[in-house]
Amino acid sequence: MVGDKPEWLRVRPPSGGAYERMRAEIGARGIHTVCASSQCPNKGECWSQGHAAFLLLGTRCTRRCAFCAVSSGPPETLDPGEPIALGEAVEGLGLDHCVLTSVTRDDLEDGGAGHFAAAVMAIRKRSSATIELLIPDLGARRGPLTKVVASGPDIIGHNLETVRRLQAAARDPRASYDTSLATLAMIKEIDPGMTTKSSLMLGMGETTDEVLETMRDLRDAGVDILSLGQYLRPKGGRMPVSRYVMPAEFKELEREAYAAGFHKVASGPLVRSSYRPGGAIRC
Repeated sequence: MVGDKPEWLRVRPPSGGAYERMRAEIGARGIHTVCASSQCPNKGECWSQGHAAFLLLGTRCTRRCAFCAVSSGPPETLDPGEPIALGEAVEGLGLDHCVLTSVTRDDLEDGGAGHFAAAVMAIRKRSSATIELLIPDLGARRGPLTKVVASGPDIIGHNLETVRRLQAAARDPRASYDTSLATLAMIKEIDPGMTTKSSLMLGMGETTDEVLETMRDLRDAGVDILSLGQYLRPKGGRMPVSRYVMPAEFKELEREAYAAGFHKVASGPLVRSSYRPGGAIRC
């Protein structure tokens, strides 16, 4: 069992006028963020800087991954007004970059792809903000993925989460290493010019060699941007933390990732998929 969190993982409680304005605006519009749902440690910093990752398709996931804080259970009825509300929120908040993600909706025929596309188009009508999507695997199906790609986001991400050996322990049985890689590869096949992104959590019991192998697999799938961060067990999480990865090790893995051919790498203990996202556009 690992001990207490090291100092480099301790964050200040959220506060400040910009944070409070963001919190009030999000609450008033009745929209959801993954910042809150996933218990992200960077919420205070991101909201204070006017960044937020919006959560689509409800708040309950049809899958139950051992590492995740998002609620699972019977999904809510799809809200057809959500894309327009998101467009209004991005405009109202004056965002120059926005991240859209979602729970997984295996109950929907297209997995929610059409909803993502509608949200992108609604934002485009109201804002010049760049748009980053973090999507479920959508079964690696060409039809749903084509809907998402054709809507014209600037970045499409899908997270592999961990190395091959730990997939069964960390993720829902309906998710898999190969399906996630196929999803990322299919996006590039549909549009070779689309910027793609993925993320790995470290500290689950993986070895360095396994991480390097996973990097190679992601590059083989055409992934452009990689995020590496420390896994932190959320309240209710079933996946234990194996170890706290030293900051110096994250820096070394960042060098290895660039050597592997990634165009942009974010690697550090508190890095998350949508943490400080805007810089990733310039890759």
